[in-house]
Amino acid sequence: MGFSSMYSEFRKKVYIVIYHTNTRAGRLFDLILLGVILMCVLLVMMETVAEFDQKYHSYLITLEWIITVFFTIEYLLRILCINRPIRYIFSFYGIIDLLAILPMYLSLFITGYNILTVIRALRLLRLFKILNNPHFTNHSNKLRRALIASRGKIVVFIYFVLISTIIIGSIMYLVEGKENGFTSVPMSIYWTIVTLTTVGYGDISPQTPLGQIIASFVMIMGYGIIAVPTGIVSAEISKISYNKEMQNPCINCDNTNYPSNAKFCPQCGHSLENI
Repeated sequence: MGFSSMYSEFRKKVYIVIYHTNTRAGRLFDLILLGVILMCVLLVMMETVAEFDQKYHSYLITLEWIITVFFTIEYLLRILCINRPIRYIFSFYGIIDLLAILPMYLSLFITGYNILTVIRALRLLRLFKILNNPHFTNHSNKLRRALIASRGKIVVFIYFVLISTIIIGSIMYLVEGKENGFTSVPMSIYWTIVTLTTVGYGDISPQTPLGQIIASFVMIMGYGIIAVPTGIVSAEISKISYNKEMQNPCINCDNTNYPSNAKFCPQCGHSLENI
């Protein structure tokens, strides 16, 4: 067997491990990758605890470099095993994978506490690597399609809420006045938004009976406003799920975007002949 054949076979095996989640090796790789990502995020968080960092700083740095080398090898293997590496490199997940390994290498050449703090914070972007998984990707795509499908209704709803907050804020400015903390219409609108979202900081509160009645109405109205966008998006997700059931999705990754004569799922490689 020549070098070319060995290289081709190696690329094929790597591709199956990285991209085919229906295989045993693929599932094991995903579990290991998920565990490393979560451990990396935990290390970054613990590094911000001064006492812990002072005591175990050298161990944290060593583990960070081990994780960085692991992610670097994974990134290079992803480029190596696909036919169009440029497409992956400049894709959203390709950029996330690159940002996951850059901070530690940048720390070798860049000095300065403030800059290093920003670079270390960038390591939290590794959490987005979890999305680079066929199962997570499919569900995130479903949510994205639902948001796009419902964007018109949501825009109209936000416009209605915006107009309502301006009207209510103006009314509260007239009812309460400057002596009760409502010093301007923008300040009154701020109070309306805080009350409408049920946050309730308490820095401004109505003192007059009429103002308290209006505030009670705004609080009750807030619960309904929070539920409306959720209902709109949920309805679109249900509609997408129903359409997918009608289109016989892949049983492994729930993908329905494939040609009618396809034998294997283009997303995960699972057989489509038995669905």
